[in-house]
Amino acid sequence: MTTRVLTGITPSGTPHLGNYVGAIRPAIAASRAAHIESFFFLADLHSLIKSQEPERTQRSTLEIAASWLACGLDPETVWFYRQSDIPETTELMWFLTAVASKGILNRAHAYKAAVDKNREEQLDDDAGVTAGLFMYPVLMAADILIFNAHKVPVGRDQIQHIEMARDFAQRFNHVYGKEYFALPEVVIDEQVATLAGLDGRKMSKSYSNTIPLFVPRDELKKLVFSILTDSRLPGEPKDTEGSPLFQMYQAFATPEQTAAFAQAFADGIGWGDAKQQLFERIDTELSPLRERYNALMAEPEKIEAILRRRGQQLREQFAIPLLKELRHAVGLRDLSAAGDKPKVEAVAKAALPLFKQYREKDGRFYFKLLDGEGELLIQSEGFDSPRDAGQLIAVIKQAEQGDALQSELFKIEGEIEPVLAALQALREAAAKD
Repeated sequence: MTTRVLTGITPSGTPHLGNYVGAIRPAIAASRAAHIESFFFLADLHSLIKSQEPERTQRSTLEIAASWLACGLDPETVWFYRQSDIPETTELMWFLTAVASKGILNRAHAYKAAVDKNREEQLDDDAGVTAGLFMYPVLMAADILIFNAHKVPVGRDQIQHIEMARDFAQRFNHVYGKEYFALPEVVIDEQVATLAGLDGRKMSKSYSNTIPLFVPRDELKKLVFSILTDSRLPGEPKDTEGSPLFQMYQAFATPEQTAAFAQAFADGIGWGDAKQQLFERIDTELSPLRERYNALMAEPEKIEAILRRRGQQLREQFAIPLLKELRHAVGLRDLSAAGDKPKVEAVAKAALPLFKQYREKDGRFYFKLLDGEGELLIQSEGFDSPRDAGQLIAVIKQAEQGDALQSELFKIEGEIEPVLAALQALREAAAKD
C-alpha cells in the first residue's frame, strides 16, 4: 500500500545550513523510499500571517523553491506545488471551519502564547491577534486533508495541529455520515540534526548566527572561519563534545572522515587548520548544489512553470473530484434535482469510475481504472515518471472506440464495453463541472 507523506515548507527568508541538514536533505532522502507518495508544498498562504510584504513573500517563495530543487527534489517523482495554486484548499478550509470547535482553536499554542503575552503587558487578550493566526490550524488541516495524507512529519511544536486536523476530519465524517477523510498520523523524527550557529547557539535567523546555504564560496569560507572557538593553541588537545565546529563537520562527513577529524582534535590540530578542513568538507557537498541554485534563480520562469503544472495536475487528480463530492455531501447541490429526492439519493450513491495512480516497489509509476463498484477495468504497465502515466490517462479518457484502446502500455481487463461506458461516464461528469 502506498503511504502519502505531506510536508509543508513556509517561505520565510533564505535557507541556511541548519535548514539543509535538519530538514531539506533528510526529507528528500525519505521521499525516495518505496511505497511513499510525497507531497511537498510551499505554504505561501500561511506566510501571509507573519508578513504582509508582497515583494518579500514573492522573493522568499522563489528562493525556497529553488533551494529544494537544487538540493535534489525531483518534481517529476514527488508532488511539488504552491499552496495558493490549489484554491480548493481554502474552500475545504471553510467546510472544516463549519465543524471546527472554537474551544479547540482557543487552546492552540500560538494563539495562547499571543494571549498570554498580551495579559503580561496588561493589554486586551486579542490585541494584535489576527483571525489568520487564530484560524491557522484549520488551514493546516485543509492542507493535509485535501490529499488525504497518511503521515505528516513535523516538529514537536506542531503535534497539536495534527491532532486538530484529526479532530476536524472525524467531526466532518461524523456529521455527514461517511469516511471522507483519512485520519493523518504525526511523524516525529527523534534523530533530526540541529546545527550550532556561528556563536555556539542553535543556528537560527532569530539569533543572526546562520550560514546561508548558497552564499558564494569566498563568503562561505569567511563565515566558517568566524565560528566561535576557545583559546587553546595548536598542539593542545581539543574537545569534540560541545564544539560547534566539530558538530558541523560531522553533519557533512562520512563516519570515517568524522573519526579522523576527532583524532585530529585529540592530537591538537590548530583552529585555523580545523576551520579550513570544515570549509573544504562543506564546500565539496554544496558546490554543485550552489551551481544548480544559481542556474534556477537565473530562470525563475522555469520554477513557475513547474509549480503551475504540478499544481494543476494535483487539482485535476485529487482536489477537484474531492470538492465535488464534498459539496454534494454538505448540500451545495444542483437545485433542479431538489424536488425528486429518491432520484437525488440514487445519483449520490452511483459512484463514478476512477483512475488511480500509484508507485510500486520497483520505483515505477502505474495506474488503473476502476468502475463505480471498484472492479478493475484497465491495468497499466510501469512508467518512469508520474507525468508519463498522467499523459496516457488523459489520452485514454478521450477514447470512444475500442480501436483507440489498443496499446502495449496497458491491459484491458474483461470486455471492452464496460471500459468505454466508464470513460463516457467520466467525460459526462467532467462536462457538468
